[in-house]
Amino acid sequence: MCGIAGLFHTRDKREFPRDLVQRMNDVQFHRGPDEGGVHFEPGVALAHRRLSIIDLSTGQQPLFNEDGSVAVVFNGEIYNYQELVPELERCGHRFHTRSDTEVIVHAWEEWGEDCVRRFRGMFAFGLWDRKRETLFLARDRLGVKPLYYALLPDGSLAFGSELKVLMQHPALDRRIDPCAVEEYFALGYVAEPRTIFVGARKLGPAETLTVRRGEAVPAPKSYWDVRFTLDNPIGLADAAAELTERLRESVRLRMIAEVPLGAFLSGGVDSSAVVATMAGLSGDPVNTCSIAFDDPAFDEAAFAQQVAGRYRTNHYVETVQSDDFELIDKLAVLYDEPYADSSAIPTWRVCQLARRKVTVALSGDGGDESFGGYRRYRLHMMEEKLRASLPLGVRRPMFGVLGRLYPKADWAPRVLRAKTTFQALARDSVQAYFHSVSILRDDLRRQLYSSTFKAQLGGYNALDVFRRHAANAGTDDPLALVQYLDLKTYLVGDINTKVDRASMAHSLEVREPLMDHPLVEWLATLPSCLKVKGNEGKYLFKKAMEPLLPHEVLYRPKMGFAVPLARWFRGPLKARVREAMLGGTLASTGLFNADTLRHLVDAHQSGARDYSAPLWTLLMFESFVRQSGALAGSVEASRVAV
Repeated sequence: MCGIAGLFHTRDKREFPRDLVQRMNDVQFHRGPDEGGVHFEPGVALAHRRLSIIDLSTGQQPLFNEDGSVAVVFNGEIYNYQELVPELERCGHRFHTRSDTEVIVHAWEEWGEDCVRRFRGMFAFGLWDRKRETLFLARDRLGVKPLYYALLPDGSLAFGSELKVLMQHPALDRRIDPCAVEEYFALGYVAEPRTIFVGARKLGPAETLTVRRGEAVPAPKSYWDVRFTLDNPIGLADAAAELTERLRESVRLRMIAEVPLGAFLSGGVDSSAVVATMAGLSGDPVNTCSIAFDDPAFDEAAFAQQVAGRYRTNHYVETVQSDDFELIDKLAVLYDEPYADSSAIPTWRVCQLARRKVTVALSGDGGDESFGGYRRYRLHMMEEKLRASLPLGVRRPMFGVLGRLYPKADWAPRVLRAKTTFQALARDSVQAYFHSVSILRDDLRRQLYSSTFKAQLGGYNALDVFRRHAANAGTDDPLALVQYLDLKTYLVGDINTKVDRASMAHSLEVREPLMDHPLVEWLATLPSCLKVKGNEGKYLFKKAMEPLLPHEVLYRPKMGFAVPLARWFRGPLKARVREAMLGGTLASTGLFNADTLRHLVDAHQSGARDYSAPLWTLLMFESFVRQSGALAGSVEASRVAV
């Protein structure tokens, strides 16, 4: 795993300052502490930080083709590179390393922009072709690896693995994008293609950007999408057998490394399945790493131990204290823009533990999205049955009134907490799902924002992110639609972002066998009844894993990777939260209604309401603003078009 950076002048061949390029590279030292490389030529600068995984002796970057006319800086892994090498050699290309990186330059020479369609892996890269005077940027299909870019006022284009790389450039427009703020408070992250800053963008999953000198910078192009056809006639037994084989292949490809390798083991279905598969492919005990919690309500260590014991892994466990909140300010810096998933804390800790033992770790990320594991999927499907029974014209007024009048009852048994369900039934499918996953829902965001900020938003609502993706989903199946939305939003903006930054902060490479794109494509052909059956999520996956995993691991209630926010904000962090909400930092931005901020703190700390999620979201925003210097007057009043 690595960090990449670069500058390309779209208009002329002026030289870039070496000290600037060096700063851009040095700020991501954590992504690649083993080696660093830079390349300069008129109008181009490429930089790279290397974490050595494959071809330790000759895999340095930037890496060039035979005549030095094509150069690449690359972050990630091309898992099928060993298959592509002989194919490219038959086409006349000559390899001088054993690195997967070299496949990229020759694949570009042979197939041009279509080279990315041949790659199976996680990747983000910048490639310079001197003969064509072309810069080519690309990102993997599911957005595992990040890539940021910015077109600067002088016509130069900057790119890098993290937003902090671009922030080294003095010409970057660092005004805050109000639409990004809206997306953050709805979703807990800023969705692709926006960043928190007006002047920077994220290249989306499965997107490329081809920039030719002397031409206008075009919009990124998509080269892949997942299609939920749901038309595979396969039966349960055959599907379970094929799934097992597909998982074995995906895991096998991700076990190729020349450094110590292991896996995260949470005790959940996904990571346990990965570990069980690894054990069947390895002659040596698998290295596994788990985080335990001293609060039993959040601890899954006993289930992880069951799997570790069954497969005799070299199992390493570290206990996280229930008051482990010292990372708050560190996380705000690590993510470069507001990011509100509190499970970033235990994720950071498990990456810290894993790096002491291994350099590469396999994870179970992506399983919930493709196999149908989230509880919210089952609730959405139940609501969809009710929505289908009444037209929207009837549902909207009837359930809209009930949703407004029914009291919020966080304290009550779940069966009596009907307010959210009534609100959902008054909406269409996409709007209802957006409502269910929003951290601060529409009504609370309206109360939170100042009148000035609402005017700056100009009516923009983060729901537009879901609407845009839903228009491309190609399915109206209730489960498939929300799976597609999560693959495009939550998986990329939340899960992959969290794991990439937390792992790279410790110079740890994390690989994701459940996000293997051929596996994802195949799963999308299966009918939804094989994914969610009755009240059982991941139905097929669990059936396939029954010979390999204990029943208690497969069929216990899902816990998640959570921290006790509600207790923190009424106890050890009580004063800090109050100061953050009511102090000068948030007030100076001009974004918020002071009365709403006070209500959130008072109601939560009195025990009247559980506002832990909104308060955490605000706390992380306050930390970002305070540490980045993004203060009052920095918010851009006009919306930036996607």
